[in-house]
Amino acid sequence: MRELVHRIEAATPPDRDRAIDALRAFAILGVVLGHWLVTALVFDSGTVHGASPLQHMPQLAPISWAFQTLAVFFLVGGQVATKSYASARARGTTYGQWLRARLGRLFRPVAAVLTVWLVAAGGMLATQVSPDVVHTLVKLVLSPLWFLLVFATLTAATPIVCRVHPLWPLAVVLYVDVYRFGYGGAAWTGWINVAAGWLVPYCLGALWARRGAGTSLRATGWVLLVGGAVATALLVLFAGYPASMVGVPGAAISNLNPPTLAAVTFGLAQCGAALLLLGPLRRVLRRPALWAAVALVNLSAMTIFLWHQTSMMAVTCLGLLTGGTLPGLHTVPDGGSWILARLAWLPVFALMLTVCWLTFRTYEQPRRGASRVVREGRPARTGEMGRA
Repeated sequence: MRELVHRIEAATPPDRDRAIDALRAFAILGVVLGHWLVTALVFDSGTVHGASPLQHMPQLAPISWAFQTLAVFFLVGGQVATKSYASARARGTTYGQWLRARLGRLFRPVAAVLTVWLVAAGGMLATQVSPDVVHTLVKLVLSPLWFLLVFATLTAATPIVCRVHPLWPLAVVLYVDVYRFGYGGAAWTGWINVAAGWLVPYCLGALWARRGAGTSLRATGWVLLVGGAVATALLVLFAGYPASMVGVPGAAISNLNPPTLAAVTFGLAQCGAALLLLGPLRRVLRRPALWAAVALVNLSAMTIFLWHQTSMMAVTCLGLLTGGTLPGLHTVPDGGSWILARLAWLPVFALMLTVCWLTFRTYEQPRRGASRVVREGRPARTGEMGRA
């Protein structure tokens, strides 16, 4: 392990902003832990259905404030993509070459998980597993993929959207919500916010890339944090928006599906907090061991994201081999005992995710010219961390 840490440290370019990687790792791990905590599979009378503790215990809504971290991911994505595209143009790289390189790392691991689950679903149906059960399991795997489609679309549109000020998509979200909730407009118009809502932090990241880390960055962070938090509190307390920042089964309104104005203002508060954390993160990540952990998460971010639901479901199904229903794994999430039991299962989910990572992480690596932190026991090439 000490040798691995030294290799990662040596492979990292001196000018790499390690705080950016830390924010991306935080965003991915936040989504993973959030799903593990608020998603449950309940087995009852031979059937299985999804459930959420937020449905039975709405007082747990603050959990979603800590683990709904997608805005930070889009903030970092906009910042990195904008700088990457500007650098590619300076080197003479065409738009097509740049886009293929960026999207390839997204869609190769997606193809792997879709192939595995296509075979698994076919096998379950062939062995007389109920179509409703198969639908429930496949839906849990596929539902997180929506955000990758949005992210890929915004990445492809980077040359255009990198010049858009974040206030413009924010105004679109405001208008759509006023129309939907204030004037009883058509529900389908809310899906406009799938693009507009996540365009806000993405454009904010692009603006950050264009202006650099000037003296106003900290002031901007405080404005976003305080302004976003106050706006979100007002919307929840007086405008009827849900307190939960993730979807809750049976709820009349979801802040996330599609994104609402409350989700966007909450995301702005998160972006503000992320900007304020840049300085402390840069200081902390001078420690090689901490930086190695962040680097490894980033190099396998998509693998971790794509297989975390499969890991949870694998543990849940293997638990049935005990012959009964296990607390926190198969039972209805309706009390404090379920919460304690689910917390105890998290390390088991993580262990299964490690197995999936070891099996499928190669699909996230570039096909040719690739250099990894560690490959078959050899040191990484020095350019890898700069390209990751």
